[in-house]
Amino acid sequence: MNISFSKRLQRTAGLLLACALGVSSVAMADGHSGQQLAPIFTYRTGPYAPSGIPFLGGNLDYIRYVNEVEGGVDGVKIYVQECETAYEIERGIECYEHYKKGYDGAPTAAIFPHSSGLDVALTDRSRADKVPIVSPGGGQNVATDGHVFPYLFPLQFDYWSEAQIVVDYVAKQVGGYDKLKGVKIATLYHDSGYGRDTIQPLDILSKKYGFVDIQIPVPPPGEQQQAQWEKIKQANADWVFLRGWGVMTPVAIKTAARVGFPANRIIGDIWSGSEDDVRPAGSAAKNYLSVSLFPSGTDYPLLQALKTHILDTGKSDLKDKSKFGSVYYNYGVIEAVIFVEALRTGHKKFGNRPLTTEEGQWALEHLNIDEARIKELGAEGLLSPLKTSVDNHKGDVAGKIIQWDGTKWVAQTDWIKPDPALFHDIVFAKAAAYAKEKGLTVGSASN
Repeated sequence: MNISFSKRLQRTAGLLLACALGVSSVAMADGHSGQQLAPIFTYRTGPYAPSGIPFLGGNLDYIRYVNEVEGGVDGVKIYVQECETAYEIERGIECYEHYKKGYDGAPTAAIFPHSSGLDVALTDRSRADKVPIVSPGGGQNVATDGHVFPYLFPLQFDYWSEAQIVVDYVAKQVGGYDKLKGVKIATLYHDSGYGRDTIQPLDILSKKYGFVDIQIPVPPPGEQQQAQWEKIKQANADWVFLRGWGVMTPVAIKTAARVGFPANRIIGDIWSGSEDDVRPAGSAAKNYLSVSLFPSGTDYPLLQALKTHILDTGKSDLKDKSKFGSVYYNYGVIEAVIFVEALRTGHKKFGNRPLTTEEGQWALEHLNIDEARIKELGAEGLLSPLKTSVDNHKGDVAGKIIQWDGTKWVAQTDWIKPDPALFHDIVFAKAAAYAKEKGLTVGSASN
């Protein structure tokens, strides 16, 4: 077999595999050494595509901005490869296996799975492969302990902290934590690992502050909820914490209105607080509240730069321009900012070149996106400070409470910071138990 024919055969095989995985890229060309791979797990199809499409728009637009306007990250261009998962764990694992060692000469520094379920599914694989798994807003709280979980990064947020934020907001509305005794808070949750993740922290918080904790599951996808909302009314709940995803959220809001439960007493989870969660509910959604990690809006200098250089020049991945500045578009931008800042952090130690997964792990464990850097990025109010360490793979947690006024989201609070000490011992004890069960030698992957 001659060399040129062999190369053509390898090329064809690679394209066939890419097609089988739903892979696409800005360009399919041999030889991307010198570039940093960004394997982007997409869900442009499937039941959650309305969230995935604007998210990808923001994610890809910022990467294009960095490549074309800033000349790359410290001169290193980012090579994008999309892999369509349709938000299915099995397809996500296939994408992970395809890109964990890089692609076409471009090394992988980290993988963002864009799925809480996939994050869990990759826990053991990432350890064995030494590949960082990064899940802003949707990771496992137990992975805060970087000694036990050196390759998992549940950055910015976790659902235990979200439970604290919701209880803090309710406490302020009723006049203080001492007034929570007897207040009834019902959690209507997506009956999945994601949805069930706040059961334990809310039980702990209810015992600490004396509120009544009511837990009501909704079988996915959540298209029928009449029975659940009747239970909420019969229980005389004062507040509802809505932990939905996809169609479950607008159905919940409309069903609440039918049974007479006020929208301004419903607080959505971060995945129940986008424009696509409220608009289908129409007027029933007015005054609905939500926790927000990804504020909407276009007035941030960074968003204006993207508009000028990417959207207005016809280079945006976003087809529906009305989604510009939406919650999920901005989430995509925020995640891309974190990825790029992690690369910059790594460059300071390893030099301005593409990072390997082990170097990416070190960079993610030494992130420090402080207020000064956020201002330089033009992201004040869009992104809260984020600093990680081996003792804290999550970083600084903060969220806002926002309210839908019928046309747009309006912030009701500044960043609310939960008390990290409240659940610290429980979370780290769970991490230690996991390490014992798996027979792990505990220690950081980086120095």
